[in-house]
Amino acid sequence: MTAVMQGIRVLEVAEHTFVPAASAILSDWGADVIKVEPAERGDAMRGIVSTGNMGLDGGAWHPLLQHSNRGKRSIGLDLSTQEGVDILYKLAATCDVFLTNKLPAVRSKLRIDVDDIRAANPNIVYVRGSGFGSRGPDADRGGYDVLGYWCRAGVAYGAKPVEFDSIPGQPAPAYGDSIGAMTIAGGISAALLHRERTGQPPVVDVSLLATGMWAMGAAIALSHELNHPWGQFPVGTDVGNPLVATYRTSDGHWLQLACLQGFHYWPETCRVMGLTELVDDERFADVASFAANSPVARSILAERFASAPLAEWKQRLGDFRGQWAPVQDSIEVTADPQVIANGYVVQAEAASGEQHPLVATPVQFDEEPAPTRRAPDFNEHGDAILTDDLGMDWDDIIDLKVKGIVA
Repeated sequence: MTAVMQGIRVLEVAEHTFVPAASAILSDWGADVIKVEPAERGDAMRGIVSTGNMGLDGGAWHPLLQHSNRGKRSIGLDLSTQEGVDILYKLAATCDVFLTNKLPAVRSKLRIDVDDIRAANPNIVYVRGSGFGSRGPDADRGGYDVLGYWCRAGVAYGAKPVEFDSIPGQPAPAYGDSIGAMTIAGGISAALLHRERTGQPPVVDVSLLATGMWAMGAAIALSHELNHPWGQFPVGTDVGNPLVATYRTSDGHWLQLACLQGFHYWPETCRVMGLTELVDDERFADVASFAANSPVARSILAERFASAPLAEWKQRLGDFRGQWAPVQDSIEVTADPQVIANGYVVQAEAASGEQHPLVATPVQFDEEPAPTRRAPDFNEHGDAILTDDLGMDWDDIIDLKVKGIVA
């Protein structure tokens, strides 16, 4: 893969997933990322032992940490001290990008706001990730993706089943965080291009609220045109097209058909499914009758799909020109032939030498997936950063360690 960010240095003061995952993407693209962690404990993500209904085994490989911190270098610094902040400023002077998710009051207290970092490096691209945006009454309010992206942006309401009197949770841990991280990475790329062409380094802002609203952008625009909020159909609602529906197979799996031009694909569907007698059935003879009798067709298709397992339907639909996909879980998708062929899962090597799968960053350059490396242990590179990057001598480093300023 072309390492499009090779030669770019990123300094990160952030925790959890939203912002750290953005610099993880840049690392996979070739950037050198220095992760600054609190000297006494490291990134709070290191202490998470469960998420949703799944617990972590407490072993050396922390999958949530790996997802958002792959390929970085780690140093522990106490930014509440002048000496700690001075080290941060020295690092900032060597970097192209400064990235943080600290709230405005915290940035001010730690002296890492835009003016502080720009005093150390006027040419640095300053990047803020937040829950609800950098202005307004909630600018200083903390927020996770379940709040800013999922609930407040309208995503959860849009995903709510009509039949349930409750709001569904996100479908995965760090769901909005990961989408937001890709957004931040794109913003950084554009900011670096702007700096190269104009000499002016922008300040980049991305919030979970804005990212969620962008994901809901088409629905929000439609809702305001029709003066009705976007929401789900009741389960089983017929939309007048039996080829836009989900069908269950005999082994309990599901297939999603999404042939928007349903009548066009109806004859081929009948042949693929062994229902050739329906090709000339008067109930489906034209567009109007096809739509009017959609519930009948859905019932027939549901019965036929339920007669064979998913593997058989995959084979039968292999050369079907219409649009369809299997409904897969988070383990099944990693074995998908398309995923394998395109390198959408890459292997990261743990410190022990064991290989672990991680989802590749979704942008490829020159038709190759971005390789990845494991996340750093806490302060794994602290000494090397102080000596090699900043040229500090060991007596000074030992003194800083004794004071607890560096880990």
